[in-house]
Parts: sequence; C-alpha cells; structure tokens
Amino acid sequence: TMGNWLVNHWFSAAVLAAWLGINIFLFTYYFLFFDRDERYFYTRAILGSALAWARASAKCLNFNSMLILLPVCRNLLSFLRGTCSCCRRTLRKQLDHNLTFHKLVAYALALLTAVHTIAHLFNLERYNQSQQATDGSLPAVLSKMHLQGSKWLNPIHSNQTTVEYVAFTTIPGLTGVIITLALILMVTSSTEFIRRNYFELFWYTHHLFLVYFAGLVIHGIAGLVRGQTEQSMAEVHPHHCAEYLTQRDQNCTHNCCKDPEFGSIPAESWKWVLAPIILYVFERILRVWRAQQKVVVTKVVMHPARVLELQMQKKGFCMEVGQYIFVNCPAISPLEWHPFTLTSAPEEDFFSIHVRAAGDWTERLINTFQLETPRIEVDGPFGTASEDVFQYEVAMLVGAGIGVTPFASILKSIWYKFQQADQTLKTKKIYFYWLCRDTGAFAWFNDLLASLEQKMAESGKADFLTYRLFLTGWDTSIANNVALHFDTATDTVTGLRHKTIFGRPMWNTEFAAVAAAHPRSVVGVFLCGPEALAKSLKKSCHQHSSLDPRKVKFYFNKENF
Repeated sequence: TMGNWLVNHWFSAAVLAAWLGINIFLFTYYFLFFDRDERYFYTRAILGSALAWARASAKCLNFNSMLILLPVCRNLLSFLRGTCSCCRRTLRKQLDHNLTFHKLVAYALALLTAVHTIAHLFNLERYNQSQQATDGSLPAVLSKMHLQGSKWLNPIHSNQTTVEYVAFTTIPGLTGVIITLALILMVTSSTEFIRRNYFELFWYTHHLFLVYFAGLVIHGIAGLVRGQTEQSMAEVHPHHCAEYLTQRDQNCTHNCCKDPEFGSIPAESWKWVLAPIILYVFERILRVWRAQQKVVVTKVVMHPARVLELQMQKKGFCMEVGQYIFVNCPAISPLEWHPFTLTSAPEEDFFSIHVRAAGDWTERLINTFQLETPRIEVDGPFGTASEDVFQYEVAMLVGAGIGVTPFASILKSIWYKFQQADQTLKTKKIYFYWLCRDTGAFAWFNDLLASLEQKMAESGKADFLTYRLFLTGWDTSIANNVALHFDTATDTVTGLRHKTIFGRPMWNTEFAAVAAAHPRSVVGVFLCGPEALAKSLKKSCHQHSSLDPRKVKFYFNKENF
C-alpha cells in the first residue's frame, strides 16, 4: 500500500524533497538577484537576462558538485550505517540508494551545464555585438571603456574576436570546454550497458572527475563577468547617472561626469567543493590502507560455465547476509576494483564470491587463477544486511539470473540458524524461485541447492525449502532430453529432486498456492532482479493480500545489490 511505501521510503522522499527545494531556492534567489541588483545594471545593459540564467545555473552547479562525491564515499556511508545501527532498518536501508542519488545529481549537473553553456553563448554574442556597435547606445559606450584604462566591463576588446577564440584562449572558455567534455564522457560511459559489458571503460572514464574538479576550481578565476564596485555605486549610482553616459558633453561639471568603475565577481566554486574533496581524499587513503591488509585465498573452485569460486579469509573481516565487497587483483590491474556479492554465510569461517566471465577483467581473473593463485585485495564489506528475510514466518525469495547470488548467502545462513535452533529465526517455510536463461549458469548454485536438499532430507526437514527453477531460454536439445527422461526421480537439467519448469512463472498461480497453504501468515516477498519483475510481483502482493487483518498478507521487498 501507499502507506507502507511511505514508511519505507520517507527518508528517501525527504532527501529528494530537500535536494529539489535547495536547487529551486538557489536558482530562483540568484536569478532574481542578478536580474534586479543595481550593481549589475550596466552588465545587464549589455547582456540582458542571459546574465541571470548563467549565474543562477552556476550556483546550482556548485551546489550539486559539492554533493556528487558524497554518495560514493562508501566508507563514510558504512560509518554512518554503523553509527545508526540502533536506527530503524528502513532508515539504514535508504543509505543503499546512494548510487541512485549519485546518478540523480549527475543528471542535474548535465542539465545545469547545458543551461550555463547556452546562457554564456548568448552572453558572448551580446558582448561581441556591443563591442562592434557604433551607434552610441549604452552597450556600445560601455564596451569602449577599456580604451580608458582598467575600467572595462566588456571582456571583448577587439572587433575580430570569435566565440571559438574566447572558448580556447581564455581561462573560463578553456576550462568550460574541458569540464563539459569530461562530464559528457562520464555520463555517456556510465550507462547500464557499458557498465555491464565494458566495466573497464566505465571505471577509467569515471576518473575524469579529477579533471572536472580541477577545471571547476580554476573556471571562475579570470572574473570576466563584472559588476559595478560598491565605491563607484556610491559616487555614480546608475539610477541617476546611466543616462549621462550616452549624452555627455566635453566640459561636463555634473556629479555624474565620472565614469563608473567595475570589479570582477570573485571565484567561489572552491568554497563549495573543498570539504567534499577533503572527505574524498580521506576516503581514498582509507581504501588504500584497508587494501593493504592481507587476504588469504583458502580455496579456489572452478565451476562449470566458467564460474570461479574464491573462498578467502582476512583478519577482522565481519560480514552479514546480502553484503558485497570490492575486489582488486594487482597482477591484472593495480587500479581496477570490481564489486561482488558475498555468497558465504556469516556463520562460515571464510567469505566467498562467485565470479562469472562477463568482461575482460573477469576473464583475465579466471585465467590467472587457473594457472596460479595471485595476490588479492579486498575492500568491504558494504551494504545493509538483508536480515528482513529472517523476520517472516514464510518467505518467498525470487532471484533472476545472476541476481541469485545474494540468496546463496541467505539460504546458507537460514540453514545454519535452523540447525543451531537460533531464536532470531522466525522462518518456518521458504519458497525459492530462480529464473534463469541458460542451464550453464545453474551449475554452482545447483551444487549448493543439492547439498541443502540433502542436509534437510537427512534431518527430516525436507519440507522447509520448496524451490522452483524456471528456465526462460531453452533450445530443442534440452527439450528432447527432457522428453526422454520425463519419468526420472531427479531433474534432467539440474539433477535435483524438484523439476525445472520451462518458461516464465505464472505469478498468480504461485501466490494463490502460497496463500492457500498459509492462510493466516505474513509472507515476505524478496526480489533480486530487474524492475519489470518487481512491478509484477508488487501487483501480485496487492492482489493476494487479504483485507482481513487475521488472514494472509504479502509484503514486497526489493533488494539493491
């Protein structure tokens, strides 16, 4: 229901509202300031409202540049998560939306950069026109002031100046071009497709943020946009004196005979971004220090379909279910860190990851481990634990494709808690659904399910876990094999007791069956998979929850891994 959503997401909604509110306030306040303030009366005479558009977007750019680094300070977020461990889990979980917020701020930066750039193109055009004008108008007179020493208002002092010349020879022009290019490259190389298939490209291009921040700090130093100085305002206020600039005779004795004087707007981007940059430097130092701590690879298992399992130990490493780590292999690349979900349970004396061949780096890692055991560096663990699973009597777990990885940790942990008669475990029954394209990827997870199945059968708890494997992509050779072995006790695809179902699940049927089996339970539905699947599961949760508070209720939880 909407109420549940608000309870779970009020923190995200509040952050979003505050961020939007501050952006709107900054833009409006500075737009009106530069559009009305008397100090910029003469600047506006040349530039018109493009001045306000450029300055207001600049303020918002500074604000968002200040925020962009904070969501990617993962150690800072872990610290916050730790300090608010007494807070409600929903609040801690909102910290896992850090990358969503990071992307949101990045899109805002892209939009504001476009506004800022277009406004300045208009400004350059108007500066140019005013410099070339000979009609004795106010912009023309103001643009000729550079002939009388340092009183200039128009930064263009020659009739031959082009937009290209300003863009590549002035500090604001050149830094503007460089940081815009850096931003375009960072945004375009961080699409889902590139991150999934060419992670290295995304990783290296994203380090252009160093160029972005360096350019941003230098960008306003030249002070090309100017306003009237306070002292000059007191002597020759534009209210009284502007008209005299265009119609002044040689032997003038009036108070307004003196020319107005102008000063630059001081550069201030550095004030906005200094604190986040210092925080980020500390973050990077901490990462380097943590990476130096020794990791011992205790076991290497090569599963079918080129999936590598690494079991590791590290002093002081303490994990929870559903968390992830960053892994670096200096032998392959000293700079690249890749995120992997932990597949071990906290109860085990090691931590493990499963690496699928899905790009250059993973290919090279798998090849290296087949020859030798290289040195591995680990940073983490990060993320909020998925402990909600243990809070429901009945849990429906849905993993799609590689989204099954966190459930390896969860299923193992549940089994350990079950064996140790852990009081925190309220779960009495688990329904597990795995949707997968090909049989290859099933293999390592199969082994886990098979061993769980065996252990549960041995301890007389075979009913504790019911699982269904849905093969969404299949070919005729599998179909023929299935037809041949249809009456065997175990499945032809996976070798498990439970049969593989071909095609996609009929969620209405599945939910109806669970509701019928547990008419008075609260059922937690957990998904690690795509957004489209989340929508259909959410819908099924609403449809199959009873209005009667004593009867079955389905609660949807989507994990962010």
